[in-house]
Amino acid sequence: MNSLKNASIAMILFAFVTGMISTGLWLISSNAWTQHLFLAQHRGHVLFDHLLFGEPLPSELRVSPLSEQDAALANQGNFERMTQIPRPTLVTFLAVGDSSFELRADTPLKIAAISPKLRYPLSELDLSDGRSSRDALGAFTMLMARYCSDAVLLVKAGDKEWLRISGMGVWHCSASPSDRRLLAILLALVSVVSIIGFAVSLASRFTDFAKTLSDRKTTDRTKQIQLTGPAELRAIIEAVNAYREEERKHLSERAVIMSGVSHDLGTPATRLRLRASMIEDFELRRKFEADIDQMTGIIESVLTYTRAELSTEAPRKLSLTSLVEAIVADYEDMGSPVRLEPMQNIVFDEGRSIFMSRQRQNELEEGSPLLVMGRPLALKRAIGNLIDNALKYGRNATIHLEADASDVRILVEDEGGKPLADDLEKLTLPFKRGPNAQSAKGFGMGLTIVSSIALEHGGDLTFGPGRAGTIAQLRIPRG
Repeated sequence: MNSLKNASIAMILFAFVTGMISTGLWLISSNAWTQHLFLAQHRGHVLFDHLLFGEPLPSELRVSPLSEQDAALANQGNFERMTQIPRPTLVTFLAVGDSSFELRADTPLKIAAISPKLRYPLSELDLSDGRSSRDALGAFTMLMARYCSDAVLLVKAGDKEWLRISGMGVWHCSASPSDRRLLAILLALVSVVSIIGFAVSLASRFTDFAKTLSDRKTTDRTKQIQLTGPAELRAIIEAVNAYREEERKHLSERAVIMSGVSHDLGTPATRLRLRASMIEDFELRRKFEADIDQMTGIIESVLTYTRAELSTEAPRKLSLTSLVEAIVADYEDMGSPVRLEPMQNIVFDEGRSIFMSRQRQNELEEGSPLLVMGRPLALKRAIGNLIDNALKYGRNATIHLEADASDVRILVEDEGGKPLADDLEKLTLPFKRGPNAQSAKGFGMGLTIVSSIALEHGGDLTFGPGRAGTIAQLRIPRG
C-alpha cells in the first residue's frame, strides 16, 4: 500500500468490478431458473394437450401405460405397492376437478408424483377458483422442476387409464441450470470483507501512529518514529519527526544558552560577593548576598528544567522499590524526617486469556521488586524534589508505593496543613509557590520539573488533601 490515493482507487475499482460480476451472475442465474421453471410449466401444458387432444410430446417427455396390476393398485391408491417405481417410495398425490366432467380444459385430473427423496409441498401450488386442470398440471410440473428429483409422474385424465410420464429432461436435477447465485453472494462477501479489511488496516495504522505520538514515554525525543503505512501517512510521520527534531534542537540551544548565562554570571556574581563582603553594614550585606543567591538559584532551576525537558537519558527497566528505598536511606543518613511505609501485598487483575472466561489475578508480595520502565536519574530527581518540597512546607515526608496492572504511584505526604483546591492546581506552574512558602527557600520550579519528568514517562503529577497535609502523587506506567 504505497499510496492511499492509489489504494483507494484500486479498492473502488475492485468493488465496482466484483459488484458487476456478482450482479451479472445473480441475474443470469435468476433468468436461467425462471426460464427453466417456465419451460417445465409449458411442458405440463403440452402434456395435458397430449392427453386430451393427442398433441405431439416434446423429446423430454415419454408416456407409457401401466401394467394391469399397477393400474389396479393406482386406482386403489396403493402407489407404494406398484412395481417399477423408485425406492424408497414417497408419494405426492393431487386430485383436481370432478370426475363427472367431460374431457376439456377443466377435465378432472389425478396426479401422483413418486420420488425417492421428497414429498412435494402442494401448499405452494396456486389452485384457487378459476384455475383449470391444464393450469394445475403445468403448476405441478413446475413444482417438480423447482424441487428436482428422480421422480416418476402418474397422470389419470377423467375416465382414461393411468399413464406413466418420464420427464428426466424436465424435472430431474440434471436438467436444472447451474445456480451461480451462491457464487455471486460469496464474491460480494469477499469484496465487502476486502474493503472492510482495507479500511480497518488503514485506520489501525493511523491509530497506531496517534497512539505512538501521544505516548510521551515511548516516543523518546532522541528516536525517530518509524516510517510505515501509505505515502500520505509516511509524509505526516516525516513532518512530525522533523518537527520533533527541530524542537529538540531548540531545547538543546536553550540549554546551551542557559548554561552559558549561568557560567557567564559566575564571574560577576563572585565579584558581587567579594564587594558585598566589604560592606560594613551587616544587614545590608546579608540582603546583597541573598539577592545574589536568589539570582543564581533561579538560573540553575531553569537550566535543570530545560535539561529535564530534553530527556536525553535512555529509559530502562529498573526496580522502583530499590530506587525509592535508596533515596529514603540517603535522607535518613542526613537526619531528615523521611519515612517509607512498607508496601502491602498488591492484588491486581491481569489481561483475560482467550482460553479463560475470567480475568487472572496476580499478587505482588511484600518485599518483591516493583519493576518499571523509566529513566532512573530523572525519577530520582523527581522523587527528591517531592521529598524536598514536603520537608520545606510540611516538616516531614511519608512515602507510599501503590501499583496496579498498568501504573505505579509514588505518594509523598507532608504535614503542612490542608491547602485549598485552587492552590493545588497551581503548584505545577513555573515559579508558582504555595501560600505557606514565605518561610521556605525556593524558586517555584521544583514541582514544575517533577511534572515535566512525569509527562516524559507517560504519567502525571497530581495533588490531594492528606490526613494532616498535602499528598503529591507521581504516576507512571509500568510498561
